[in-house]
This record gives sequence, structure tokens and C-alpha cells, in this order.
Amino acid sequence: MPAGTPTLTISVIIPALNEEAGIARSISSAAREPGVEVIVVDGGSRDDTVRVARRLGAETLRVPAGRARQMNAGAEASTGKYLVFLHADTILPPNFASRVRRLLASREVVAGAFRLGIEGRRKSLRWIEKGANWRSRWLQLPYGDQALFVRSRLFFELGGYADLPIMEDYDLVRRLTRRGRVVLAPDAVVTSARRWERLGVVRTTLLNQVMLTGHLLGMSPWKMAALYRRAASFPPVAE
Repeated sequence: MPAGTPTLTISVIIPALNEEAGIARSISSAAREPGVEVIVVDGGSRDDTVRVARRLGAETLRVPAGRARQMNAGAEASTGKYLVFLHADTILPPNFASRVRRLLASREVVAGAFRLGIEGRRKSLRWIEKGANWRSRWLQLPYGDQALFVRSRLFFELGGYADLPIMEDYDLVRRLTRRGRVVLAPDAVVTSARRWERLGVVRTTLLNQVMLTGHLLGMSPWKMAALYRRAASFPPVAE
């Protein structure tokens, strides 16, 4: 909430679209600590996502689909001093709230994220984790599936997430790094491997790099999003 003084310590904001199968775990991982509010922002689910969220005590909002738009709406409705943006297929680590408070207590730290952990035993997933955590620590470039956290006041000063169809998390992190340090917490989230399993590890990795390159070269985000959807629709290649 941009106006007024935050009353709760942490607001966890979960954008969702047809996530009834796994969102209960995400909500439960956020709600197990005191002083935390959970806000699920639904983008028009056709399943029981909203019903599950309400049953677990989360505040629910409905807005037009679009992850950036949904997260901004959740932030507007929040009352916390700190904001945590959690994907609906991701589980926060135990004691995440105390870690967020501790890291953001430092004046030089403007934001942070958790180490990436991916469900599944494939060795290729371990390499994905290592690469993501190296990038996050040394380049200060965590992605949204690592549960970004930031002071609410700074989030609103920066204008929140840009209303982009893709790369909205990268855009926000780049703006944050101009204001101070973006740190990597030692604890790990656990995110679903469904994206890598559906497209294949190699294709997913290459597609992510194409999106990053296109963003850096100034390619239209809407053209990039269309390209991503087309590439993601092809049958996966055996690896």
C-alpha cells in the first residue's frame, strides 16, 4: 500500500492462473510464520485456484491476466513493510520471514532473493541451480522464481513492475541494482520442475538466453513473448 504506514512486517504476493494443483503448498509455506499476510492475485483461473486460496486464509484478488499486472495489484493491496513475490509453483524455505527481515535491515541492501532449488533428481537440474545461483550472487541478477523481496517503500518509488508480458522480473532487478545491493539469501526456495520437464532442460535454457539477449538488444517485449509462446508450443526434444 503506497500511502500510509505499513502495519504488517511482510506481505507475500502470489500471482496465479490455474494453479489449484500446487498453490496450497506455496500458500502454506508463506503462512506458517507470524506477522505475514498472504495475497493471491488471480488472473482469471478456470479451476479452483481461488477457492483453495480462500480456504487456506489467503486474501484473494482478481485482475486481468499478466504476471506484472497481478503482482502490482497485490502490492497495492498489501500492508507489509516488506514485499515477497512468490510464484504459485514455488515453496518458501522455513524461517524465510526472519531471513528477509535480517537482510533488509542493512541500509546498503535494497532487495534480495533466495537460492534456487528445483524439484527432481535429474543431474541437469542441479546444473541449472548452480548457474542460477552463481548469476544471482555474483551478477546480482536473481529471477522471479527465486522469490524476490524488497522494501515496499522502494518498490513504489521505482513504480513497481513494468507492465511487460515477459522479463518483468529482470527489468525490476536491474532498476534495483542502481539503488544498492541485491543479495542472495543462503536459504533455497523449491520450485516445480514442470517448465524444464515440459520443454526439456536444453531448450528451456536456450530459450531463456534468447529472451535475455532480445531484452538487452531492445527487442519488443510483445514480440519476445510471442516468440516464447511459439517455441514453447513445439514438442519437447528427448534429452
